[in-house]
Amino acid sequence: MILKRAHNLKGTFQVPGDKSISHRSVMFGALAMGTTQITNFLEGADCLSTISCFRSMGIQIEHTPGLTNVLIHGKGLHGLKKPEGILDVGNSGTTMRLMSGILSGQSFESTMNGDSSIQKRPMGRVIDPLSQMGAVIHSIPGGGLAPLTISPAKGGLHGINYLSRVASAQVKSAILLAGLYADSKTSVTEPYVSRNHTEIMLKRMGADIRSESTTVTILPGAKLTGDTIEVPGDISSAAYFIAAGLLVPGSEILIENVGINSTRDGILRVIKAMGADFEILNIRNTDSETAGDILIRYSELKAVEIGGDLIPTLIDEIPVIAVMACFAKGTTVIKDASELKVKESNRIDVMVKNLSIMGADITATEDGMIITGGKPLTGATIDSMEDHRIAMSFAIAGLLSDGETTIKNAICVNISYPNFYKDLERLGAFKNN
Repeated sequence: MILKRAHNLKGTFQVPGDKSISHRSVMFGALAMGTTQITNFLEGADCLSTISCFRSMGIQIEHTPGLTNVLIHGKGLHGLKKPEGILDVGNSGTTMRLMSGILSGQSFESTMNGDSSIQKRPMGRVIDPLSQMGAVIHSIPGGGLAPLTISPAKGGLHGINYLSRVASAQVKSAILLAGLYADSKTSVTEPYVSRNHTEIMLKRMGADIRSESTTVTILPGAKLTGDTIEVPGDISSAAYFIAAGLLVPGSEILIENVGINSTRDGILRVIKAMGADFEILNIRNTDSETAGDILIRYSELKAVEIGGDLIPTLIDEIPVIAVMACFAKGTTVIKDASELKVKESNRIDVMVKNLSIMGADITATEDGMIITGGKPLTGATIDSMEDHRIAMSFAIAGLLSDGETTIKNAICVNISYPNFYKDLERLGAFKNN
């Protein structure tokens, strides 16, 4: 993919459905009794991996490729069957970590594996607490890495009070899902509140789950009931167009029906602090998830400091925030974000290396970056490392740079946003190319 400087992006459109909610709607629908109807499901590769895994465990799922409506015919907490082969999660860490909690409570043995990226990502963070609950999980290569084999828990799972070292919705959700199969209540306490889609959806489906401060508690034995789930647009996908609208001169973009859950809206708090010209219109609740339309206009931005409890609300948006910081007045500091090192790539190193190649004043720190804005960027050849968020972030950087920017392995955007480049084109990003 080759990109050049853009001018005057304008238009109204919708980003695809939220990836986190799409994953959970399939998983929890499979564990519920009855039919779960999903609209605006994300047809990204990661979420399709989740569908494939649950089909392999005997769940009837109606989904026509190219359409965003999905029907899940759930069989209850104990309705899954032993898969005939290995459960392939593809590139999806969410699928592997959340399914680890579900599979820990089953009466059959199963093995999960994924692509080369998944095999490098730390699964010990879910293996450890699940093992404390009595789960029997074996890392085949060792070191808490995939592939993982999960055997029936001897004596069943036990409720625990887990103090998590990281604010991670994947870790929290894996434990809570295992808690549905435990012999007593299970609690997870995080250093900061991570995204809460699991809590919202499980409660709607009938789980006895409650939150207080940074602790979530679930009681076992719930009978989940199928539901109707309208998936709002993914704010992590909207973030690239938010950045483009703010940074490309003369731009005005309206992104409709974006999820603005308070555990996910950190990007909006950051751009407000940066002095962005934007509005949230038509705010509404979509199945207990808040959504709205985001109107973005070109703005002159100022630097900010980002850290602490804000990080879990925007962890996936930090790469494109780093791009925005290159054009902000002053020095932006991003800290407390060491989680970026264990995503699909080491996003700190990849962003710093490639933005430096393009001419940015950027330095890596142990847990983030320091970026001084104002230096013009020049196009370069960027290796996405097959990381969808890296590819999309540098697509936006390419629209703001002199010369040409070439993104290698640009097709990796299919993981979360198959029509990303088409939507950029609709807004006029390529009319001068």
